[in-house]
Amino acid sequence: MAASGGTIIVIEDDEGMREAIASLLTAAGLATTVYASAETLLAAGIPAHTRCIVSDVRLPSMSGLDLLGELRQRGACPPVILITAHDSPAMRSEASRRGAAAYLPKPFGGAALLEAIARATPYEGK
Repeated sequence: MAASGGTIIVIEDDEGMREAIASLLTAAGLATTVYASAETLLAAGIPAHTRCIVSDVRLPSMSGLDLLGELRQRGACPPVILITAHDSPAMRSEASRRGAAAYLPKPFGGAALLEAIARATPYEGK
């Protein structure tokens, strides 16, 4: 995958996980910007060149699910991939209902995340 197709935004409150995801994406040739909270991203604004957003579901204040809803309301919603350490059938169903491009329970492999990004943004590199 080439970085030319836009930036992957990662929202993860756990610093170690945030750094690991950013390292994986950077090693795969993807431009990456990281945030520790959904509010920080919303305050900064969604850059026009955003390819997709990878967000943890459970964040300190606004959840990844709520972020997805907020972005859809604003009409500025790139594909959103939700990740969570608190997997449940209800959570998977809610993520699907709200329009998440993918849902990955932690721990997930790097290949699974890269594949989810490729599926969510199939135009890239093709």
